[in-house]
Amino acid sequence: MPPLAPVDVSDAALYTEDRWRAPFAAMRRDMPVAYHPESPYGPYWSVTSHDLIQHVEGQPAIYSSSFDKGGITIGDNIESSDREFPNFIAMDGEKHREQRRVVAPSFTPSEIVRLEELVRRRTRELMDSLPRGETFDWVETVSIPLTIGMLCILFDFPWEERHDLKRWSDWASQVSPDNSEERYMQFMEQMGQMLTRFDQLLEEKRALPPTDNLLSRVIHSKAMGDMPPMERIANIALLIVGGNDTTRNSMSGFIEAINLFPDALAKMRADRSLITNAAQEIVRWQSPVTHMRRTALQDVELGGQMIKAGSKVVLWYISGNRDESVFSDPDTYDVTRPNSRRHVGFGFGVHRCVGARLAELQLDAVIREIVERGWTVQMDGAPDRMENCFLHGFNHLPVRIV
Repeated sequence: MPPLAPVDVSDAALYTEDRWRAPFAAMRRDMPVAYHPESPYGPYWSVTSHDLIQHVEGQPAIYSSSFDKGGITIGDNIESSDREFPNFIAMDGEKHREQRRVVAPSFTPSEIVRLEELVRRRTRELMDSLPRGETFDWVETVSIPLTIGMLCILFDFPWEERHDLKRWSDWASQVSPDNSEERYMQFMEQMGQMLTRFDQLLEEKRALPPTDNLLSRVIHSKAMGDMPPMERIANIALLIVGGNDTTRNSMSGFIEAINLFPDALAKMRADRSLITNAAQEIVRWQSPVTHMRRTALQDVELGGQMIKAGSKVVLWYISGNRDESVFSDPDTYDVTRPNSRRHVGFGFGVHRCVGARLAELQLDAVIREIVERGWTVQMDGAPDRMENCFLHGFNHLPVRIV
């Protein structure tokens, strides 16, 4: 009999009510690989320790990410072939490598250097516009405009249509036990609107010579230039979510962190070389991606437990990033932490986030502006947390700058 998880950690209430720490700490201590036989998403295995999460991610031939095996989230929406969502993060083997190679050049060190001044200038201009001494929503006023604005640059997407990007991202990233036909049709209506708009942009790029623009790379590539509609939808959704939600929620998480641990700002003001590490530490501390899912392709032993072929294996990044065996005093946001970079917030192995360096740059720019301006950004009310077991973040965060 496998060890049974004491709590269904797929329950979104754990995250909206901010009471997820204790269940995961108990599982890391007593059963880092634990089975939950019944949940709204069906039975699943939880992997909660840092080393075992990395072990699973380092074995893609055993633990599949592929959409046709179940994909990368705990949700099971694969009831028929028309519900498959084949983006390159939900692929294995050579096809994953081919499509990743198309996108990766947009995030090379040279591209990040090219984007850095633009990111810092846009961040500075937005900070200049913020009200002082009055309450406003940090998520709506700072985190969303900065991250959506970056997507507009990467996609050459019209700024005046930015609210569409945010809406599509929210739909694409929502993991829900509601597997009804009604919800699926609502989802596909939004994805269909997204595809129609992006197909227009892609065809505009196809008619022009290839450039370094992300959509131009896609449409002029052998691996992605002639994808069928569902594959286009899935990859566009992946790029939007990956470039928006995770960075957005880390930017917002930083504000909560410096309110809970105000000495972090004091340390950075005394030593600004800590700012870069502070960006790494907020990804660890916030863990904007709560989990990733794999499917076992064979019977396999993991952490002393026998996992059967076909089993759903959920890697709880939010737990791995609080693993006491790796991070001392893990619930503290510590900008001097020497190993913050060991976090699994961007994944590990072949599926590590291709845009991680750009996310770090955007976070660095926001933190640097706050530090250098000498601001104290005070929370002015309780945060409204996302009802989602896949992404860990905020709908609203009321603040005042003093």
